[in-house]
Amino acid sequence: MTDWIRRVRPRRPRRSTDADVDWRTDTFVVVDLETTGLDPRHDHIVSYGAVTVREGRVRTSESVYGLVHAPRDVPGSSVKFHGLRTQDLQDAPSLADCVAALDGFIGDHPVVAHCAWVERSFLRKAFRQSYHPFSSSIVDTAVLAQNVLGVELERGQSISLEYASTALGLPVHAPHHALGDAVTTASLFIAVAGQLERGRTLTTAMLLEMSEAPR
Repeated sequence: MTDWIRRVRPRRPRRSTDADVDWRTDTFVVVDLETTGLDPRHDHIVSYGAVTVREGRVRTSESVYGLVHAPRDVPGSSVKFHGLRTQDLQDAPSLADCVAALDGFIGDHPVVAHCAWVERSFLRKAFRQSYHPFSSSIVDTAVLAQNVLGVELERGQSISLEYASTALGLPVHAPHHALGDAVTTASLFIAVAGQLERGRTLTTAMLLEMSEAPR
């Protein structure tokens, strides 16, 4: 995993266009967060990973990964997933450092995430606490994969990253490691976007619109 860690790019101004460009010519930043739970009011981020997708390819040489200092004990119920204990995070960088790293890495690019409501809610809170607005548009691979695979789910349910990737014959990289999941999500994004093209030009704006799903 450490081979994927790279320096963070300098911050750029947020993109002001409507993303009405072919997704294959666009650049996306795929983000995954590991947290202590799913409620940003009570839970917190313990690690983050991000990787670039540019011109329809995963750029693993352009990636960032980091741990985040835990403001309180990490519950065992979450440790069994991501493996990060309270003592592992005692000397980790602060949440503000996490925000600065991700803000610089994301820049003006649209974000991709799996079950994006989780990343969106935690990022909004983290950025707000660090006096940064989080206004990036997010493409949700869970919604896109459900569309491609034709899976019927009840309201509030989402297709898992592992299931979607396996169903499409894609590798699953280090589940519940933030950078591993970011790379897996990046591959899934490329696969589902390719299937959704259906011989037409598929724009970033169209992918963003397809990603809107009620919860």
